[in-house]
Amino acid sequence: MSKRKEQVNESKKCRDAAWAKIGAHPIFAPLHYHARLVDRPGNLCSSDGWAVVTTNGFVHVHPTRRAEVEEWVYVFAHALLHLGLGHLQRRPHEREWNAACDCVAARFLADFKIGRPPEELRGELRVGQRDESALYREFCDVGIPDELRDWGTAGPGHADMAFAEKPINWRGFTDWGKIFSAGLTNAVDDAVREAGGHGKKTHASTPAEEARQWFINHYPLLGALAARFKIVSDNVICARLDISVAAIDEYMHTIYINPAAGLDPQELRFVMAHELLHVGLRHEARRQGREPYLWNVACDYVINGWLIEMGLGVLPRVGGLHDSELKGLGAEAVYDRIVTDIRRYRRLATLRSVGASDMIDSATPGWWESSDGMDVDTFCRRCLSQGLEYHRREDRGYLPLGLVEEIRALLQPPIGWDVQLARWFDHHFPSVEKRRSYARVSRRQSATPEIPRPRYVVGDNALEGRTFGVILDTSGSMNPETLAKALGAIASYSVSRDVPLARILFCDAVPYDAGYMAPDAIADRVQLKGRGGTVLQPAIDLLERAEDFPKDGPLLIITDGKCDRLRVPREHAFLMPQGAVLPFVPVGEVFHIV
Repeated sequence: MSKRKEQVNESKKCRDAAWAKIGAHPIFAPLHYHARLVDRPGNLCSSDGWAVVTTNGFVHVHPTRRAEVEEWVYVFAHALLHLGLGHLQRRPHEREWNAACDCVAARFLADFKIGRPPEELRGELRVGQRDESALYREFCDVGIPDELRDWGTAGPGHADMAFAEKPINWRGFTDWGKIFSAGLTNAVDDAVREAGGHGKKTHASTPAEEARQWFINHYPLLGALAARFKIVSDNVICARLDISVAAIDEYMHTIYINPAAGLDPQELRFVMAHELLHVGLRHEARRQGREPYLWNVACDYVINGWLIEMGLGVLPRVGGLHDSELKGLGAEAVYDRIVTDIRRYRRLATLRSVGASDMIDSATPGWWESSDGMDVDTFCRRCLSQGLEYHRREDRGYLPLGLVEEIRALLQPPIGWDVQLARWFDHHFPSVEKRRSYARVSRRQSATPEIPRPRYVVGDNALEGRTFGVILDTSGSMNPETLAKALGAIASYSVSRDVPLARILFCDAVPYDAGYMAPDAIADRVQLKGRGGTVLQPAIDLLERAEDFPKDGPLLIITDGKCDRLRVPREHAFLMPQGAVLPFVPVGEVFHIV
């Protein structure tokens, strides 16, 4: 390696160490978090300068200048003070204003003994306690004293403050004064803690990490989930993933927070709770074939409504979807409503960006496993159930009834599709009243020939009109295994509910009427026909016109959802594969076959 390259590498190591040291300082940690270092050749820093700071928070430093770490600490602190003290303003006499601001920054660093000024920036500063405005007026009236001309870090004859064309923040501005005040609060807090014998707290963590720690320490409902996830707060990574504000990847245990969003602590808490509830309430698993982005929008409306009702943080100005008219609705109900106006909702922005879901799906089967071997569903249910118990027992604040009900629903084992189908049969086909009859003897009669035993029989007209229709989607996209499961369940429940016959229609491009079949024939001897496209409405219309089909007979429609929009005027239900979704809002019940 050449000597020149070794010197460049050594210089970069010192700069990086100084930049990290500034990031750990209580006063400058918030400013450091939102600022960016630019040390590439050709930046705004002159050949004989140290650093230039711009209004968008970029600190341009000399890429090859050699200096010790403490000297770079001074230079970086000087540049960040220009941002925090609001020095980047346009004035008629820019040179005098720059000199006045340099004097104030140098006095601040001398008073707080931060870093060590480089040789050319050392000297006795005789400006008293006057502020920037007073010094500016004096310099405009009598000129800048010779000993104060080069207190800046940009080099002789150059200004160390520049105005950038584009802001780093997507909101168009960054409140550097507010950020700096947070740093001063940190310093006071450290002083009080040290005086009380508690020691200093570290400021190397980002505001997003501090928000996560707040949930762990103060909010038991989401504390366990927050402890499981790591925080990635890097604007380069977020830009690569197209994340404007925030996103979550449950299988990578990662919450992404874009520092360029400029969220304050209350907004960070809101965003953190938003992302954790996505995982805790299993929104990704509950999507069930719905359009990912619109499902994300529906979940956002529900979550944000709850968080606003709870007063947990502040809704961010970008990506915070909220509609008071949707209050009280679950995510599934909100989704059914917004799919009726897809063009409007496609233009909305989630916390990630317009048209993108903030629930990142990078799932690898079997990837998630907690320390004791739990899968993600069990882990999330346990975290929320225990968090809910602690939250209510310790009276940690109001929780909306809808959120409590969803958490409790997660704790109940899901009802199987076949059990739901059995209940559907019970509703439409109640038990038939049976009576004893000596016309047909019981099967036990042979055991006691001398004692007559009657058999239970159904009345002559009890089974009249006791039937239903089955419309089978036999298009090429249907899975034969799904059809077999559905037909087997229909046959067994028909027998157990004393349904003698069912009307079967096969349907792809055109309907095929197979007529009435006994339950055992449905299970064993159905011959599937068709396997073309999928148009189901003609089959429904055929049964509506059929004179031999009861007007109140219910329908079971077996499809994978890749069909036309249906109009079913009578009682009906859908049997669908797991994860399939209909292209319209269903009126009847939907049973997903597992």
